[in-house]
Amino acid sequence: MSEALHFTVGGLVEEMARRFPENDALVYPDRNLRYNYAQFNALCDRVARGLLSMGVKKGDHLSIWATNVPEWVILQFASAKIGAVLVTVNTSYRSAELEYILEQSDSTTLFLVQGFKDTDYVDTVYDVVPEVKSSAVGELNSEKLPFLKNVVFIGEETPAGMTNFSDLEGLADQVSEQQLDAVKATLDEHEVINMQYTSGTTGFPKGVMLTHHNIVNNGFNIGECMRFTEKDRLCIPVPFFHCFGCVLGVMACVTHGSTMVPVETFVPEEVLKTIEMEKCTAVHGVPTMFIAELEHPNFGKYDLSTLRSGIMAGSPCPIEVMKRVIRDMNASEITIAYGQTEASPVITQTRTDDPIELRVSTVGRALPDVEVKIVDIETGEALPAGKQGELCTRGYLVMKGYYKMPEATALAIDEDNWLHTGDLAVMDENGYCKITGRIKNMIIRGGENIYPREIEEFLYTHPAVSDVQVYGVPDRKYGEQVMAAIKIKDGVSLTEDEVKTFCTGRIANYKIPRYIKFVDEYPMTASGKIQKFKLREMAIKDLHLEDDEGVETA
Repeated sequence: MSEALHFTVGGLVEEMARRFPENDALVYPDRNLRYNYAQFNALCDRVARGLLSMGVKKGDHLSIWATNVPEWVILQFASAKIGAVLVTVNTSYRSAELEYILEQSDSTTLFLVQGFKDTDYVDTVYDVVPEVKSSAVGELNSEKLPFLKNVVFIGEETPAGMTNFSDLEGLADQVSEQQLDAVKATLDEHEVINMQYTSGTTGFPKGVMLTHHNIVNNGFNIGECMRFTEKDRLCIPVPFFHCFGCVLGVMACVTHGSTMVPVETFVPEEVLKTIEMEKCTAVHGVPTMFIAELEHPNFGKYDLSTLRSGIMAGSPCPIEVMKRVIRDMNASEITIAYGQTEASPVITQTRTDDPIELRVSTVGRALPDVEVKIVDIETGEALPAGKQGELCTRGYLVMKGYYKMPEATALAIDEDNWLHTGDLAVMDENGYCKITGRIKNMIIRGGENIYPREIEEFLYTHPAVSDVQVYGVPDRKYGEQVMAAIKIKDGVSLTEDEVKTFCTGRIANYKIPRYIKFVDEYPMTASGKIQKFKLREMAIKDLHLEDDEGVETA
């Protein structure tokens, strides 16, 4: 058994500043930004005092809607130093999703950048909370969002009604180091510090409450599986709003005094350039990212000889892609990790010294101090090696629960504290797992978890839609794509383009069905339940996706 770490997230970065003060902590080569651990810790302290000065208190919820900018990482530790809970918002979200999360999370403060891709975040905020524009800074009163008091802009020109992130450092002068220390003294490692939204079978996202203890120890064990030391330098092109970025990336580094080298938004050549410039020893990514890097026309121009390890995760990892990453990217010790947000998030991971067959064909074995069992879906009884059932896990990694959703929490975590993942798996006699399917019909598209019910609920609001079933179909590039089988109401017409236009700007682009089929009826069981797997089988045949279905994954 490994020794658990007993730091708060803020206490952890203080420990690393003591142990490795001169070591690079956070590096952005594209903007010539470089903080060592001593500087990074001091900056986080200063921003923490700025937050206190702005009126943020222990236990407050702060939402962040931003790409992988430096302020994201600073805020992750600054908020933790005062015990404020960081709520992570998906960068692809649109107005309806932002409003839901701000409301459900009771967020008092929203941090945001100007925008991402074709979404202007500032305009979206003005749309969702029109009162911001005419409010005095810090005096926001919104009828829809009564908790929200501050909107903080990360960027150059500050929009009306917002504070600028850079002002937090100035505000820090109004709060003494002693006042900050007094707040730190009240913190407990088992308090919630991070809240990430994951959709569920109910169709509405649920706020997963993770503690300091959850993410510090999960990050540490993830780093151990990659054999991280203070000499490692990790390129992080995966988004911080996912656990992949803020735990497998940030926490795996900071628990080992390693260097974080984020890429602000994923561009394949930027990743290759960053690895070469900063001599990165590890790189993370979902399979689609690694494929884009390997297939980039300039791939051969970059020196990746410093690469050693990293993680491929987020969706099933094609075996051939793993082999190419090992061979062509020099990442001979690349690992696969499997988990879910509710487990902080990693449950199993391959080890650097596992035989290549296990490293490319399984999702590894349980992390240290983590229990894993496979249970019969019908009876809940534990199954022997080689039998397929639901993967369950127990240990320090299990979330505190879903925010304000006790019933959903009770469905996910049983009375013996086992978290039920909803994933089908087979475990061998040595504890190595293969994920074989999903009990819930979740779709994983390029590392994004998509829950059909959420899209179905949205499409039901279209006046011409009588019934809709959403499901995943195989896709060579993204793993899966979203497909909708729609029944139209009598006497009205509807086209594919009209459905897509209805979705555009209202739900995230990755949730908009790639394929739409209009149907008169659905395949049913004798008891009247719709058989989504049959819809999927029919789609594979109709769309000639048989080859994509055959891509072998771990």
